[in-house]
Amino acid sequence: MSADLSQRLVPDGLWELAAPLLPKFTSRPQGGGTAPVDERAAFTAVVYVLTSGCAWRHLPETFGVSPATAHRRFTLWTEAGLWRRLHRAVPDELGARGEVDWAAAIVDAASVRAKKGARLTGRNPVDRGKKGSKLHVLSDAPGLPLTLGVSGANVHDSQALLPLVAGIPAVRSRRGPCRRRPGRLRADKAYHSAEKPAWIRERGIVPRIARPGVESGERLGRHRWKIERSISWLFGYRRLTVRYERKGSHLWAFLGLAAALTCYRKLAQLTT
Repeated sequence: MSADLSQRLVPDGLWELAAPLLPKFTSRPQGGGTAPVDERAAFTAVVYVLTSGCAWRHLPETFGVSPATAHRRFTLWTEAGLWRRLHRAVPDELGARGEVDWAAAIVDAASVRAKKGARLTGRNPVDRGKKGSKLHVLSDAPGLPLTLGVSGANVHDSQALLPLVAGIPAVRSRRGPCRRRPGRLRADKAYHSAEKPAWIRERGIVPRIARPGVESGERLGRHRWKIERSISWLFGYRRLTVRYERKGSHLWAFLGLAAALTCYRKLAQLTT
């Protein structure tokens, strides 16, 4: 693997955030167990699979780890919750710099066709009933992905709204305590139901959810493009455009890693 490609996929700043979060593997006195590997090479291989969309078996040998080893590390890190912690660590750094905009949060979802996997899949009503999964995203006002969700493609968008809001992580702020509450919550008509605005107001958030047959979606359109851009950033990682993961947890893992990398791009712009 060329040094330029490695540095482009996993810059030093990203590795400094990820390395402390990796689970520690120790060799057993009696031998056997997990063989030591170059952790950064394995991490870079995972990022390459997410970015290129290639199958694990097609992973180039130049990465310094075998496809089987990279996939095994990915599975172990997924079970250890690495990607969720990394996705929280990067916005935490942005929040400490005052770069998370809590003026509003925006919610939207997009479906992907599922070639494999039984869990978190369903018949997509807008894709001729073909099996698919739905990716749910809640972002801050400019479109920084903060909370994620995965469901079957036949699950109504509104069912993901409350878990997304409840899952907003506590993020460091430049001054004062951590924050996890946006001023407003913006969503289109698909997220409307009678009880949700009251639930949102109880948490000190002003709901801005379009009501079917009452309000036009034009005003929301002034903000909706930001979450659509955020989802477009995530789909720029080709492994997410079609689901090839048999396990729903692996799809979750790739989505979390993609969100962390998306947030890191903004962090890298601040440090250059």
